[in-house]
Amino acid sequence: MFAFLNAHGSELITKTWEQLYISAIALGLGVIVAVPLGILLTRFPKTAKVVIGLASMLQTVPSLALLALMIPLFGIGKVPAIVALFIYSLLPILRNTYIGMEDVDPVLMDAAKGMGMTAMQSIRQVEVPLAMPVIMAGIRLSAIYVIAWATLASYIGAGGLGDLIFNGLNLFQPDLIIGGTIPVTILALIVDWLLGRLEYHLTPASERA
Repeated sequence: MFAFLNAHGSELITKTWEQLYISAIALGLGVIVAVPLGILLTRFPKTAKVVIGLASMLQTVPSLALLALMIPLFGIGKVPAIVALFIYSLLPILRNTYIGMEDVDPVLMDAAKGMGMTAMQSIRQVEVPLAMPVIMAGIRLSAIYVIAWATLASYIGAGGLGDLIFNGLNLFQPDLIIGGTIPVTILALIVDWLLGRLEYHLTPASERA
């Protein structure tokens, strides 16, 4: 392990940063798009089935195939990888946002309306906070998916820890494979823990497990 760090320490730091960079941007875009869309779809149940169905179909496209499809559109590098990972991030966040909002007790929504809240105030102050555990569960699941799939982005020149893993496979060097795999696992666990802490602070005290 120490020999590996001495030989590849700086490269490991660079590749970990690249992995985190493309994953964070893809996940951030997924949250920005999927959470508001999931909230909006609760007002249009018939449309929700179609949109979530389309997101589910996109999720079934093999990772390498989707990355390959991005090349004619965006070339190679980080941009096509981010777009592909963004697409993969959508379903868990969208579905959980929709389910979480749908599961909010209608009695509480009626109470908010009775207090004179507008629809937007009810969403912001009542529905979203109550749905937050389910929404965050979707974001956490999506984060793990994105970080794991980001290793494949190496195939289209996006960098990341996949470079170490695939170089190890090509050169028959197990130390490179392990040196890329372990940081991916640790990174996913750390991000999941951080999002868990964020979930705790965003969830109303009455709803915390």
